[in-house]
Amino acid sequence: MQSTNLLIILSDQHNPRLLRCAGHSLVRTPNLDQLASSGTRFSAAYTNCPICVPARASLATGRYVHQIRFWDNAIAYDGSVPSWGHRLIERGHRVTSIGKLHYVSSDPARNGFSEEILPMHLADGDGDVVGLIRDELVVRKGAAKLGPEAGPGESHYTAYDRSIADKACRWLELEAPRQGDQPWVLYVGFVCPHPPLIAPPEFFEQYTNCDIPMPDMYAEHERPRHPYIEILRKARPYDAGFTSPAMVQRAIAAYMGLVSFLDHNVGQVLDALQRTGLCGSTRVIYSSDHGENLGARGLWAKSTLYEDSAGIPLILSGPGVPAGQVIDDPVSLVDVFPTALDCVGIKPSAADAGLPGSSLIEGALRGRMPDRTVLSEYHAVASPSGSFMIRRGRFKYIHYCGYAPMLFDLQSDPYERCDLAGIGAFRSELDACEAQLRAIVDPEATDRLAHSDQAAMIERLGGKTAIMQRGAVRHTPPPGVASTRIPVERAP
Repeated sequence: MQSTNLLIILSDQHNPRLLRCAGHSLVRTPNLDQLASSGTRFSAAYTNCPICVPARASLATGRYVHQIRFWDNAIAYDGSVPSWGHRLIERGHRVTSIGKLHYVSSDPARNGFSEEILPMHLADGDGDVVGLIRDELVVRKGAAKLGPEAGPGESHYTAYDRSIADKACRWLELEAPRQGDQPWVLYVGFVCPHPPLIAPPEFFEQYTNCDIPMPDMYAEHERPRHPYIEILRKARPYDAGFTSPAMVQRAIAAYMGLVSFLDHNVGQVLDALQRTGLCGSTRVIYSSDHGENLGARGLWAKSTLYEDSAGIPLILSGPGVPAGQVIDDPVSLVDVFPTALDCVGIKPSAADAGLPGSSLIEGALRGRMPDRTVLSEYHAVASPSGSFMIRRGRFKYIHYCGYAPMLFDLQSDPYERCDLAGIGAFRSELDACEAQLRAIVDPEATDRLAHSDQAAMIERLGGKTAIMQRGAVRHTPPPGVASTRIPVERAP
């Protein structure tokens, strides 16, 4: 197989359903659609954790969150576990990052890069420390601003993404030609469509005259009342700020505008790849760190293991990758590690032999991925205990420590409207899924470990009271922008 350069484009919080090539009838994503048409789209791709910091640590290391213990948005990747970038640099390859990483801080050699350009890392050096508190219900009152502020405009994130696209284009034009025959890797980390749901007017206006449907299961009587989900809903009351169906539709229009804005920036980078004549020697991966609930079930943002939040888009294109192919076998972010090595022609070291991922390039060439279990887990903000998800064929199993599980048949119920866990006819499938999960991870032991690590961090930071007085990070700021925090309170 031909060794090539690799361009990794990662967005933030892109719901996998919102791609025209994935069947969405309204959203406009011509550049990502073209990328999928020229390559292979993986239709059942998952994050390994539906929140930024742990997801990005899994992508970097090729390991599950419970294996590396970067649990939440305050305990971030610090280079202590080797990344695919470290492996490539060891073999003489240049590995450049531009944009959002969300590690502890900027230290290229430690983080597995030759250089970091415009990096975004933990806010104030320690991130969202309020999320460490999980043994009581902490309410983020500022979450209710999501709906009222949604609409057309500019934000720090849209300005940042424009700068990232510009720097990426300049790198491809000026730096890539200097690398000679040694394959390079360029990682480009955009922030959109992450909230705030404020879309540049020219992209928001693409959806102002659209008949935007209300989110699935949005009505109060339709929402699932699982106790774990109810705790998440109370701790981050995003939906409480929405005062009318029109406001909900405006927020969705803004999110679609941000997706189209992201697509535009991706197009800028892909155009630069084309202009420089690098398309024939560069493979491209597009994905996102996690999805976005976008109002489904009355939930917004991420943190759940439903498809909208735990699912991600994933596209691979470039030399040797079959065009127009869709692979339905489950994949996840840990597959990027072996894919990066495979792309530039490096064999995995003995230390990496037990990694759970598989090369997406090999899968694309075969037309299918290996038969294996794909895992996502969550131990972060607003979660009273750990939650774990696996795919077993057509079935998806969600295990909540201390709460009833969920089971969905994604073939007949892709929107997860019918939880089968309490139906006797599916008991054997439920038991088989739990056994399969436990073959990978001990949920209860992992839950205890996460709580222990977080409690130790709370103690180092001066205790719960000091943390709550600081408030919660609302949005991690781009370089040069001060962080803003929102007040929190203990639930009555």
